[in-house]
Amino acid sequence: MTIEEKDRESLILYRLEQARETILDVELLLENKRLRSAINRIYYGMFYSLLALGTANQFETSKHTQLLGWFNRNFIHKGLVDPKYGKIINKAYNRRTKGDYDTFIEFEELVVIEMFTEMKDFISYISTIINKS
Repeated sequence: MTIEEKDRESLILYRLEQARETILDVELLLENKRLRSAINRIYYGMFYSLLALGTANQFETSKHTQLLGWFNRNFIHKGLVDPKYGKIINKAYNRRTKGDYDTFIEFEELVVIEMFTEMKDFISYISTIINKS
């Protein structure tokens, strides 16, 4: 294993740990009814797991739309990943963007709780894909 491969493995593990940590963040935010912030962390948890997947597949970017496009092209459209995961991450991206940039945005608690459930599923699923490769 080359040094570069070790660095890549370390970065993948780091990104997956970031994703798992956001699950704890979201739990705290939900307990305190911080719904907009919870939406942000829900999206970022999934984003971190996709960064890990990209790194595992020699694709690196910090641009959200590039990463989502890459995931959709290389995993969703090729049938390697259930399309529901593409919908989950795209919905989270759109809601996170609205919550961060639009004015007077409020989210319903039940919607955020549903997204939290989807986030945990998404992170687990992406982790499984990485571990298989």
